[in-house]
Amino acid sequence: MSITENRRSPNGFNLVPPPGWDAIPLRTGTREAIDHIIRKAVAQLPAGFPKDDIPKARLKLNQEFKKVVRRARAKGGMTLYLPTERFHGVPLPVSIVAAAPIEIPRVRPQSGPEAVLAALASMTPDAETRELDDTAALRSERDVTADVAQGVDVAHRRVEYFVPVPGSCPDQYLTFSFSALIAPESDPAFYDTLVELFDAVMGTFRWSYA
Repeated sequence: MSITENRRSPNGFNLVPPPGWDAIPLRTGTREAIDHIIRKAVAQLPAGFPKDDIPKARLKLNQEFKKVVRRARAKGGMTLYLPTERFHGVPLPVSIVAAAPIEIPRVRPQSGPEAVLAALASMTPDAETRELDDTAALRSERDVTADVAQGVDVAHRRVEYFVPVPGSCPDQYLTFSFSALIAPESDPAFYDTLVELFDAVMGTFRWSYA
């Protein structure tokens, strides 16, 4: 459905992560969310795990979460979604970052977000239009190679959704970024499955007007 100027502007959104995932707010409540996840992880340690090693495990988890949170905030993140439970015994090297709204000037006066999405699509390889809660959005997918000079430490599959905020003035857009680390000589089908998971999560997207 096209976005119209008289559509009421939402004040937020809802997204349902998969089972075994947790959401970490990046503006307020970050520390409390991390502490909750770490307590849950420690409680799930194997029965034979040495008690003397628990403080070290807790510290390592805390350091890892701080690193991931720092990177998400550097991208303008509002909320970070992470798998905090293993999938069939395997940790998933993936994350989803919902970024704060950004303002983008219209392509032409009175042109609306549709023209902005079309312009971005023309400059983005393999971009396509999807609909999220009656809102036209732009989806793109690509493999990013490791390039330390560009600040990319590990190769990864990246999928992004670019979503106009209905009724916003000036026009604002949300970005949802999915990243899956690519291990050397890994099966591409595995990452295709992870991307399908992210697309399913984005299918739960709903605007909030409360």
